[in-house]
Amino acid sequence: MNMNRELEYMFVQCARVWIPDAEEVWKSAELTKDFKNGDASLQLMLEDGTSIEHKLDPKTKNLPYLRNPDILVGENDLTALSYLHEPAVLHNLKVRFIDSKLIYTYCGIVLVAINPYETLGIYGTDIINAYSGQNMGDMDPHIFAVAEEAYKQMARDERNQSIIVSGESGAGKTVSAKYAMRYFATVSGSTSEANVEQKVLASNPIMEAIGNAKTTRNDNSSRFGKYIEIGFDTRYRIIGANMRTYLLEKSRVVFQADEERNYHIFYQLCASSHLPEFKTLKLSSANDFLYTRQGRSPVIQGVDDTKELSTTRNAFTLLGINESYQMGLFQVLAAILHLGNVEIKDRDSDSSLIPPNNRHLTAFCELVGVTYQDMSQWLCHRKLKTATETYVKTLPRLQATNARDALAKHIYAKLFNWIVEHVNKALITNIKQHSFIGVLDIYGFETFEINSFEQFCINYANEKLQQQFNMHVFKLEQEEYMKEQIPWTLIDFYDNQPCINLIEAKMGILDLLDEECKMPKGSDDSWAQKLYNTHLKTCSLFEKPRMSNRAFIIQHFADKVEYQCEGFLEKNKDTVNEDQINVLKASKFDLLVELFQDEEKATSPTGQVPGTGGRTRLSIKPDKGRDKSSKEHKKTVGCQFRNSLQMLMDTLNATTPHYVRCIKPNDFKLAFSFDPKRAVQQLRACGVLETIRISAAGFPSRWTYQEFFSRYRVLMKQKDVLSDKKLTCRNVLEKLVEDQDKYQFGKTKIFFRAGQVAYLEKLRADKLRVACIRIQKTIRCWLARKKYLRKRSAAITIQRFTRGYQARCLAKFMRRTQAATIIQKYQRMYVERKRYRQKQAAALVMQTILRAYMARQKYQGLVREHNAVIIQKRVRGWLARCWYKRCLVSLVYLQCCFRRMKARRELKKLKIEARSVEHFKKLNKGMENKIMQLQRRIDEQSKDNRSINEKLVSLETSSTAERERMRGELSRLRGVEEDAKNKGNQVTSLLEQLEKLRKELSSTQKEKKTIEDWAQTYRDEMEKMVSELKDQNCSLKKEKDDLNRLIQEQSQQMTEKMARAIVEKTQQLETDLNEERSRYQNLLTEHLRLEEKYDDLKETMVSSNVSKPGHRRTDSTHSSNESEYTYNSEYAELEEGSRAAEDVTRGMDTSLTLKLQKRLTELEQEKQSLRNELENREDQFQRARARDDVEFKKARGAELEYESLKRQELESENKKLKHDLVEIRRSLLGNAATGAGAPGSPAYKVVLEQLNASCEELEVRKEEVLILRSQLVSQKEAMHHKDEKETMTEPSAYVEDVSKLKDAGELKQAYIGLKDTNRLLEHQLQTQRRGYDSEVESLRGELQNVKEENNRQQQLLAQNLQLPPEARIEASLQHEITRLTNENLDLMEQLEKQDRTIRKLKKQLKVYSKRIGEMGAQTEGQTSPGQMVDEPIHPVNIPRREKDFQGMLEYKKEDELKLVKNLILELKPRGVAVNLIPGLPAYILFMCLRHADYVNDDQKVRTLLTSTINSIKKILKKRGDDFETVSFWLSNTCRFLHCLKQYSGDEAFIKHNTQRQNEHILSNFDLAEYRQVISDLAIQIYQQLIKCMENILQPMIVSGMLEHETIQGVSGVKPTGLRKRTSSIVDEGTYTLDSILRQLSAFHSTMCQHGTDPELIKQVVKQQFYIIGAVTLNNLLLRKDMCSWSKGMQIRYNVSQLEEWLRDKGLMTCGAKETLEPLIQAAQLLQVKKKTDEDAEAICSMCLALTTAQIVKVLNLYTPVNEFEERVSVAFIRTIQTRLRDRCESPQLLMDTKMIYPVTFPFNPSSLALETIQIPSSLNLSFLTRV
Repeated sequence: MNMNRELEYMFVQCARVWIPDAEEVWKSAELTKDFKNGDASLQLMLEDGTSIEHKLDPKTKNLPYLRNPDILVGENDLTALSYLHEPAVLHNLKVRFIDSKLIYTYCGIVLVAINPYETLGIYGTDIINAYSGQNMGDMDPHIFAVAEEAYKQMARDERNQSIIVSGESGAGKTVSAKYAMRYFATVSGSTSEANVEQKVLASNPIMEAIGNAKTTRNDNSSRFGKYIEIGFDTRYRIIGANMRTYLLEKSRVVFQADEERNYHIFYQLCASSHLPEFKTLKLSSANDFLYTRQGRSPVIQGVDDTKELSTTRNAFTLLGINESYQMGLFQVLAAILHLGNVEIKDRDSDSSLIPPNNRHLTAFCELVGVTYQDMSQWLCHRKLKTATETYVKTLPRLQATNARDALAKHIYAKLFNWIVEHVNKALITNIKQHSFIGVLDIYGFETFEINSFEQFCINYANEKLQQQFNMHVFKLEQEEYMKEQIPWTLIDFYDNQPCINLIEAKMGILDLLDEECKMPKGSDDSWAQKLYNTHLKTCSLFEKPRMSNRAFIIQHFADKVEYQCEGFLEKNKDTVNEDQINVLKASKFDLLVELFQDEEKATSPTGQVPGTGGRTRLSIKPDKGRDKSSKEHKKTVGCQFRNSLQMLMDTLNATTPHYVRCIKPNDFKLAFSFDPKRAVQQLRACGVLETIRISAAGFPSRWTYQEFFSRYRVLMKQKDVLSDKKLTCRNVLEKLVEDQDKYQFGKTKIFFRAGQVAYLEKLRADKLRVACIRIQKTIRCWLARKKYLRKRSAAITIQRFTRGYQARCLAKFMRRTQAATIIQKYQRMYVERKRYRQKQAAALVMQTILRAYMARQKYQGLVREHNAVIIQKRVRGWLARCWYKRCLVSLVYLQCCFRRMKARRELKKLKIEARSVEHFKKLNKGMENKIMQLQRRIDEQSKDNRSINEKLVSLETSSTAERERMRGELSRLRGVEEDAKNKGNQVTSLLEQLEKLRKELSSTQKEKKTIEDWAQTYRDEMEKMVSELKDQNCSLKKEKDDLNRLIQEQSQQMTEKMARAIVEKTQQLETDLNEERSRYQNLLTEHLRLEEKYDDLKETMVSSNVSKPGHRRTDSTHSSNESEYTYNSEYAELEEGSRAAEDVTRGMDTSLTLKLQKRLTELEQEKQSLRNELENREDQFQRARARDDVEFKKARGAELEYESLKRQELESENKKLKHDLVEIRRSLLGNAATGAGAPGSPAYKVVLEQLNASCEELEVRKEEVLILRSQLVSQKEAMHHKDEKETMTEPSAYVEDVSKLKDAGELKQAYIGLKDTNRLLEHQLQTQRRGYDSEVESLRGELQNVKEENNRQQQLLAQNLQLPPEARIEASLQHEITRLTNENLDLMEQLEKQDRTIRKLKKQLKVYSKRIGEMGAQTEGQTSPGQMVDEPIHPVNIPRREKDFQGMLEYKKEDELKLVKNLILELKPRGVAVNLIPGLPAYILFMCLRHADYVNDDQKVRTLLTSTINSIKKILKKRGDDFETVSFWLSNTCRFLHCLKQYSGDEAFIKHNTQRQNEHILSNFDLAEYRQVISDLAIQIYQQLIKCMENILQPMIVSGMLEHETIQGVSGVKPTGLRKRTSSIVDEGTYTLDSILRQLSAFHSTMCQHGTDPELIKQVVKQQFYIIGAVTLNNLLLRKDMCSWSKGMQIRYNVSQLEEWLRDKGLMTCGAKETLEPLIQAAQLLQVKKKTDEDAEAICSMCLALTTAQIVKVLNLYTPVNEFEERVSVAFIRTIQTRLRDRCESPQLLMDTKMIYPVTFPFNPSSLALETIQIPSSLNLSFLTRV
């Protein structure tokens, strides 16, 4: 009843199910109608919208599989799925592989690996470090996780491990095995010593060449199985390896199917046959040989067989197989090819023959060293032996051909075994093996169209492995149930023991096959009939094909396979002609004889498969021993394979297995392409689905009580929640799931049946959905009501305003209507009156005009008649004058036009020249003159214009006068009118003359009009010309301004460019400086590691040779001080306390010691060179920064400033010399009274010489000062003059008129000066860059040489260590004694020379010291006679100034060991830090050093510093894991370094001192070199401090930053699989964010208590935050369960807490926050919207600190925790990749957690006065005396 209720609840509308599909195997569908019990079909809708009806099976009524909720899709572990069935597994793998690009997935204890057919960047050293030490379920699935689990269990359980890698050809088995071995080599810390992984990888090309071939499914298919045992010592470091091989496919040597090839090595030899060394092999193309052309595919696309052979030969050489052996191997392989081409012909039906002089047989015999006659004889004959006689029998052609092929296979098998044996020899070491991890790379289940004996053996092996796998899974399930105390019920699972019995049991298939092979006339057909008769009716797993009597079918665990019986007997017998073997054994070819010489030992004692080579053990001598060995040899291949397989199973059963199942996603090798059909076939074959079935049969889903409570708290009511979480979960489950068989309560977990988690998830989703609906309902109601009230209020307001507006509009309309009526009345009246007045005025005007017109017409007629005669007379003379003037004007006009055309051409030419930069200065120079000329031309044209106007006026005046005169004439004519009337006869002539006059008058008027038009045109042209000249003037001004602005902009651009270049150069120098510091500090780390290794080796030698007294050479390279400064070695081991320990250690291995000494010396020299280079880089950096601070204008006065500084320096030197002169004079005056300074005395002579030298030096300095002052004055004047000139080129001057520019050459001078400055600066930059590049290249070359030398020394050391101890010691001693004898003789000669030189210098020193001592004694006797008694002057000391020497500590030389012991070795930092002043040990040591300097004891200074450094190193080596100790000595080392600087006397350091502190500076010794050594020591301590902090923080970071739920209730817990993930619920002992903050506070307070420099604390905090950010981000990138929206919120909150901690400590400016930027951006990426292109653009602009690989990885891993979140689409990820394609960045995925920022120690002087320091009695330093 309960089951029906659950079905009705789950199979409802919108529920999603899986239905079978022919193409996609399984297809998703959605229910469109609820299912009710009794329905015969389901109404479904596919994803493409198609509606179908799915009919149920009427017999079983089985419903289709349900789909898992979306939040479970893409899980890391398939067992985490609620519904465990085939479609769920297939879909989960497809989603992870296609959408998320994840190739690894867990399936319980199995790692499923899908071949991506693409190179992925997930196998680097950073990934290995990330997985190292992690639990298997805490990180995303990976081959490294499996390897780490195997390595961890081997070390923890002291049990051998095995990794079983299986899969079909092309699935990636070999690559997975290779990466597993790489992981072991890396984490075991043996990559630089054993190099086993490199040797195994070097064997890969060899094994691939001789054991891999092209098949139809894979171009590089392994045709054999191998099991590699990687051996480890007691410290779990790799010491060696051993390889076993299984079932080599020998038949491929003589036969290949279509589209397949023989083994690669044959084609490699044929492709390289043109090489000179292969000429003797007589090879040619692969198509010329039978054994290489049968597959008709001799070439693999993209593979160069010639290059592959070169790789194979290099691998042979690397593994110790020399050139002669290689050529021997190739000779045997070539012989096999020639043997295949030997043609055997029929002689008759029962015999065959080989034609004489067969060239291929001849070549074969020559290559293998046998006679042609013997080989041709036994290829066609066979010797038969009976009890009494032996006779030879001929062979038919078919049998002879088979015998030839059998011989070829046998030779190749022998060769294969020989190569494997020598590879194993190269991988085996003499160190005893403590444990091992085996990696099994074996073929998977195979089924082809034609399956033969090889497929039968392969599938038999897979049956055995599957049985072992099933039992192991069943055992783990049982252990889990028993651990949780759950009632155990037997789980029904597929047991393939019946199938195994069918194959290997008595009377099984193999038994019958062996029996048939023993029969004289046994055949494949008779064997098939025996199989049918024996198993067909008795075994259900055995079947007979319907259409064949020569085949049989076996029901394997994966599928049914039909085997063809043809060839089974022949392959099982693997017989070869004994006489042919005897011929080969008699060969002159040594390698061939070696292959066959020891056939009794052909089976490897380590378990190597005898069947690998199909060994046929033949014996030549017919004795009893031969019969016994012959019986041993007669073992069939099946029997041998069964035995070797049993040995393999015994080995695997004795180890803890780990399973990797490789899946081939498609047959076309397409990258990230998934074929469901092929995937399902392999999942069924490899046992993954069987694992799922076993898990589903029990309780696959498992939750802890806390996880269940956190996840399903929403399903509980408040009253259900009790204090006991276990009881609460029990009560809730009983209410939710009524069937108690669906779950079980364990001790710590709740176990659920398959599907129950999905049922609970649906209940939870429904509850959340109801809650969401209720919240949405309430919110929507509130929003709707708020919206309604807002609309109602708005409507009322609108109505009020509308009504008021309408009323106002009505009143306004009424007022306007009344006003319009009044306006219309007055308007009409006005219009009528106006119209009347207009008509009246028009009538009057018309009358006036008409009357005036009539009068004028009458008057004009009279005037014409009167003037006709006068005009006629005047016009003719005027016409002549006008013609002359027109000609003159025309000529002038033509001249003007020509000049204008010429002027325009000149103007155009000038414009072209004006645009040229080269003619600008020339144009600008003559611009004023040209403008003046143009101005004069304008004035002349204006004068001409005025003269023409005057002429026009005079013409008008004359015309007026003429008109007046004509009027006078008219009046006179009126007077004589009467006379004219009387003269009637003259009227006609007068009329004619009048007509002529009229014509002339009209022509005159036209000419006048023409002249006026010409004058107007000329005036317009002149005005146009003037305007054009003005425009040209303006354009020239504008061009001048543009050029000035351009020059100014260029100057500004050059300034900015120079500034940018200086800034970039400064940044580059800073980067290079940091890189050099980092490189230098890394070398210091390597040096420290070598020192520690040297100490360990020395201690080992001491312990091993403690009973062997003897003398050894004193070691002088133990510490960096002694090797660098050649100090005496008697102080190198002061901490040992006695000479006895030194005598014991003198028996160590001299050879090893000398090699280490030589290596240390080279490293120290390299360190010194790098130190010098670092100082040079720092100087360059300081100079670059100084140049950056100087402005561009000041750069031009750099030389002047340099001369000024030099002058100041000379003046200071002058003052100093004057001061010395005065002091000397005073001294002479003071000594004059005593007579000591009398002339002729030694003191007087010395002082006189000093005085003369000082005077000469003073004169030289005076001359230099005078010269520099004169140069300075002249340069100042020049600069002042130049500045005055440059002021004219300022922007304000450029805007003035051209006429104000006094000298146009200044512009050119400024421009040339700017270009010269630019060239100079560019040349300087290029010179510096070239110098820097050359220095960097030299440093790189030196570093590479050091690395090569290091590798060479390590190889020599490894070779030496491989010898037996006695032989090694004797050989090295003999060699070293001879070499040391010669070196000692040379050193003795050098020592004698140095002794003679020292004695000579001591004599001179005594003379000078005696003279100076006498003078100093007299001076001191006058000033302070009492002090001479207390402080006697050393005879070799320079006289000291009389001071009160305080702040020093005196000790005896024999107390030095006690001082170091009490102050360093036995000092407890906690007591010193709490009760005493910070840095007290450093102050005490420095005060002791000051006293040694004061007494001028160089030996005491040297031994004190050496002992101090060695003791600090020793205490750090002893207690290097204690943070408090390391921090304490880092602080004291830095304080000691600062004291050495503060009291060194250098000007850069003493300027911060008080007057009293300056009196305490060191007076005798310059300890600059020791400062560098102590600085190196401080760097080493700092790196030790960082490692110590990292070890403490590392376990806290992931738990506190990622797993811990800081904001309660935000993160959701998803269902977990078989491999338990780390929960985010706080348990006891779980680290939280508060744990990290408390630890950081503890670090900070400890360093503050120890008095660490604030700048150094900032660097430490920055490194801490980098580690936190890098580790957190790396784990986020490798954990799919952490990539969710809620986890992003948690991370951002945690980061804000870290920032708050920085604010509280005042460390926000230390750069620590910037190191968290990648983590912050990753958290933001988890929270931002990820849908549209705008979102993609926002992500690209936001995530600048993340690489493209990291962004894509986070998006691929993003997983919704609840159903309300959405997944990131594949298209969106593609968009992100497209936008980020142009980024230039490293493809590395993870951050380097081992990276340490280079440390600096800024000078921090102490204000503490040394004389005030008191030594507490608790330090037990009573032997120190204050001075």
